[in-house]
Formats: sequence, structure tokens, C-alpha cells
Amino acid sequence: MKLAATLLAAEEGEFNPLLPHTYELVVGIFSFLVVFFVVGRMLVPRIQKTLAERTDAIEGGIKRAEEAQAEAQALQRRYSEQLEEARRDAARLREEAREQAAQIKAELREEAQAEARRLVEAAHAQIEADRQAAFAQLRTEIGRLSTDLAGRIVGESLEDEARQSRIVDRFLDELESSNAQAVR
Repeated sequence: MKLAATLLAAEEGEFNPLLPHTYELVVGIFSFLVVFFVVGRMLVPRIQKTLAERTDAIEGGIKRAEEAQAEAQALQRRYSEQLEEARRDAARLREEAREQAAQIKAELREEAQAEARRLVEAAHAQIEADRQAAFAQLRTEIGRLSTDLAGRIVGESLEDEARQSRIVDRFLDELESSNAQAVR
């Protein structure tokens, strides 16, 4: 109602400073439309384009960051798997090396024992051969001494080799049998 009263007063010629003149209203509306058109046609698309680019950049950056993070996690998993596999391989190699060392040690011990047995057997064989040689030499020496002694006792020479050998052998056989009976 007051508005209607104000309009009536303006028509009657009374000047109201709050109400603009009609030409000011037309120029204001025309200026507003020109500014609105310029802003709407030129400025708004640029602003929207800039905002879209910024949105794409932000979303792309986020997407790239997520992809990089996923790739980093995949690389970390792969690295962890490779590291674990390397640890298993190292443990397996250490175990194999221990087994090989134990096997080599056993083989060397076995070879050393075999060599020691061979040396002992060779020593026993050498001792037996030396004993047999000493026994044969002793038998010969005893035979010679006994024939000399027997020749001196009997008073005749026992130079016949065959007779001398038979007498010595019989004497030594009797001596060995009497020693064998004494040992039992």
C-alpha cells in the first residue's frame, strides 16, 4: 500500500528521492543486461574452464597419487617377497653347506681311518716279515753253532750238509714242541 501511495505521489509530481527516474531505470536495466551478457558470455566460460581445469588437476593429482601409492605398495610387497625368498635361499644354502661340511668331514675321517688301518696292517706285515727273517737267520745260526758244538763233543766233523740240516731241523722241531707244551 505504501508503494502504491508512493507511485501516486510520484505521478502527481512530487519528488521522491528514493525512487529513480524512468530513464535512469531504463539505462540501469540496459547496463545490467550488457554487463550480465558480457559476464555470462565471456567471463563465466573462462571461470568454468579454469575451475574445470583445476578440478581435473586436483582429481588427476589425487588419482596419480593413489596410483603411485598402489604401485609403491606393490613394489614393497614384491621387495618383501624377494627379501623373504632370499632369506629362505640363504638359509637353505647354509644348511646345504653344513651338510656338505659334515659329509666331507665324515669322508675325511673314514679315509684317515682306512689309511691308519692300512698303515697298521703294513706295519704288522713288516713286523711279521722281520720276525720270520730273524727266525730264519736265528735258526741258521743256531744250526751252525749246534753242529760246531756237536762236532766238538763227538769229536768228529759233521760237514755233510744234508746230515747237518736234518739234525738241526729235528733239534729245533723238538725244541718248538717242548715250548708249545710248556706254554699250554
